[in-house]
Amino acid sequence: MAMMTTTTTFFHSLLPSTTYKSGALSSSFVSVPPSSTPSSLHFRSLVSDTSSVFARRKLTGNLRKVSVTVSASATTSPLTVLVTGAGGRTGQIVYKKLKERSDQFVARGLVRTKESKEKIGGEDEKLFIGDICDPEAIAPAVQGIDALVILTSAVPKMKPGFDPSKGERPEFYFEDGAFPEQVDWIGQKNQIDAAKAAGVKQIVLVGSMGGTNINNPLNSIGNGNILVWKRKAEQYLADSGIPYTIIRAGGLQDKEGGIRELIVGKDDEILETETRTIARADVAEVCVQALQLEEAKNKALDLASKPEGTGTPTKDFKALFTQVTARF
Repeated sequence: MAMMTTTTTFFHSLLPSTTYKSGALSSSFVSVPPSSTPSSLHFRSLVSDTSSVFARRKLTGNLRKVSVTVSASATTSPLTVLVTGAGGRTGQIVYKKLKERSDQFVARGLVRTKESKEKIGGEDEKLFIGDICDPEAIAPAVQGIDALVILTSAVPKMKPGFDPSKGERPEFYFEDGAFPEQVDWIGQKNQIDAAKAAGVKQIVLVGSMGGTNINNPLNSIGNGNILVWKRKAEQYLADSGIPYTIIRAGGLQDKEGGIRELIVGKDDEILETETRTIARADVAEVCVQALQLEEAKNKALDLASKPEGTGTPTKDFKALFTQVTARF
């Protein structure tokens, strides 16, 4: 429960008894004689379809200026948020942050295997196991959620026998059923469709910078064209009609978050600079903040950070999202 206090200045004349009609909302307040007008008045709002408010005042003075302090208690229910890919390195951080803010969020997670569930939550009933390529496996996890954070991604495997001492370059492959087309396109499309059917209010999708360049080296890994499929899923989300935030992160680092100045951009412009990386913890915090700020909705942004020790650590996320103007 949060307490909100607002001070309002208004003018009223002390006139004979007056009746104010309202079809939806009426406010009752107490007026006092001029000689005893307090510095603040507390009033409550009453909702009624047929109520009338009677203000009885004496003709004892002229127009008076009154400052009114309104104290209102508002109970807001925490948002139920599903994090898919909650077993991944970034997904784990997002899931943990949501759980730590239990006054704001009810955290759910979706992982692919029992091993992943045991690693991050054991018997936690809010952790679901399911394959995002199977729409029926997603359905139980999305029922009743308010928002979805998509952190699923195809992960390449390194072929065995790599010997860097011989100057060899590593080769990668994707396991059967885990190609980018299946995970980053079909799997993400399934999640978006399921969330839409469940009436979700917002989707935050984490992708990668580099999608504007078909020749980006990431596309050649395992011949998976991973950025191509990620970009297709992002476009599908932007066209879905669901309020969204698309976060295209730079090179992810396993470093402490909250100690660097974050940079936002568009169309891979950041890749032309020297600040192309970001801590996973910072990406996770931006995801959580996007769930709370209207300024983050229906926007797509590239995200990186300045090196530690330069700039000012980002704390004002509303200002950060306000810088973003691109919808895709």
